[in-house]
Amino acid sequence: MNRLKEKYLNEVVPSLRKKYNYKSIMEVPKLEKVVINMGVGDATSNSKLIEAAAHDLSLIAGQKPVITRAKKSIAGFKVREGQAIGCKVTLRGENMYNFIDKLIAISLPSVRDFHGVSPKSFDGRGNYTLGIKEQLIFQEINYDDVVKVRGMDIVFVTTAKSNEEAYDLLNGLGIPFRK
Repeated sequence: MNRLKEKYLNEVVPSLRKKYNYKSIMEVPKLEKVVINMGVGDATSNSKLIEAAAHDLSLIAGQKPVITRAKKSIAGFKVREGQAIGCKVTLRGENMYNFIDKLIAISLPSVRDFHGVSPKSFDGRGNYTLGIKEQLIFQEINYDDVVKVRGMDIVFVTTAKSNEEAYDLLNGLGIPFRK
């Protein structure tokens, strides 16, 4: 069993049950999935950039990304409907816990001047979004192979009903929030 999942079951669940007085273990919030999204806006002029971004994302996540396409045409951005404008990966189960463990233990501490992630990025429904400025913080990415440095959004989707519950869940799992 994954180290993070064990921590969730043995430490986080009992502390959340005690704090929020949950009657059933099924009421305790849990992580549903982690979605990693990489927008590639400059793919409108160069379609090779989408392939490079998808390759980087597959190395980071360990599974094949889905190419996201524009829902409608926007002339100001030179985007046509159906045009590839990004890629995303949805991680669940074992893969999700492995990715979060790697993110907390290796990737985030390698960021220069890192003081923790912002506790203000909750959406009101118990989901948390973490923005990363460059994909180079992940050790799977080789600097020499990078076509273009680009950022990504990592969304933690939980079953929590409020921001406070989601904060306690993620904090218990070891996400380094800024004090």
